[in-house]
Amino acid sequence: MLYGLFLIVPTIATVVLSFTDWKGAGDSPSFNGFAEYTRILADDGFQSAFVNSLIYIALGGVGTFVLAFLFTMVLRDMRGNKIIRAILFFPNIVAPVALGMFFGIVYRYQPGRQGLANFLLESVGLKAAKFLDADVVTWVVLGSIIWASSGFYITILMAAVDRIPPYLYEDASIAGASPWQKFRNITLPLTWDVVGIAGVLWTINAVKIFELVFVMAGSGTYAPPIHSWTLGIFVFDRSFGDTPAYGTACACAVVMILLVSVFVVALRRLLRREAIQF
Repeated sequence: MLYGLFLIVPTIATVVLSFTDWKGAGDSPSFNGFAEYTRILADDGFQSAFVNSLIYIALGGVGTFVLAFLFTMVLRDMRGNKIIRAILFFPNIVAPVALGMFFGIVYRYQPGRQGLANFLLESVGLKAAKFLDADVVTWVVLGSIIWASSGFYITILMAAVDRIPPYLYEDASIAGASPWQKFRNITLPLTWDVVGIAGVLWTINAVKIFELVFVMAGSGTYAPPIHSWTLGIFVFDRSFGDTPAYGTACACAVVMILLVSVFVVALRRLLRREAIQF
């Protein structure tokens, strides 16, 4: 009952409202077919948000999992790996708003009030950079997201690696296998089911990215510039901006649901493997 009341009913209401023209208050919603979907497809803000969301899903996922696997390979045989694992997980217990404020300070570019990144650049004789400028802000945000998210997936993958019997690695070492061969022939096949679940979790979380980008790229203003938007920020702007358009916001929300569904189904099919018993 709770699931239906707080998830299914609002989802159905969102889909219905996406076919209406409504400002969220005052006049009742008026049905206008697919006009809201046509409107968002021609909207510069939606186009930027959609491309950025795809970048965060695809490139962010690749970067996060490459980093997670590298740490997994190193930490498996390291003494005190559980302590290091806890340290790497720490960014995930910090609110995304706080992380956004932190990165905003680190990358700040203001005469006389440079952030930590520019302070380090200038200390070695390099020129200060505008990290949050229009041309590079998406990539700076991408790197920040990878840094903030990798600890969570390192923890998941390490938990899967802990299930693997140590004698498999010992036999591989006796046979002269390199660390890469151990990873390719033991670690990856025996954690493949967990990798698939982690990929689905990443896709869902990447589509919903909001607070970190909003605070980090916004520089204290109402909202970040359009070129740095995500789909979540587009929905927020159309819901609570100067001219609310709930129909448009709901249409974008439906697109987010469809995007997640497509990626999740594709991932499940791509990562489908027979279970390996060990």
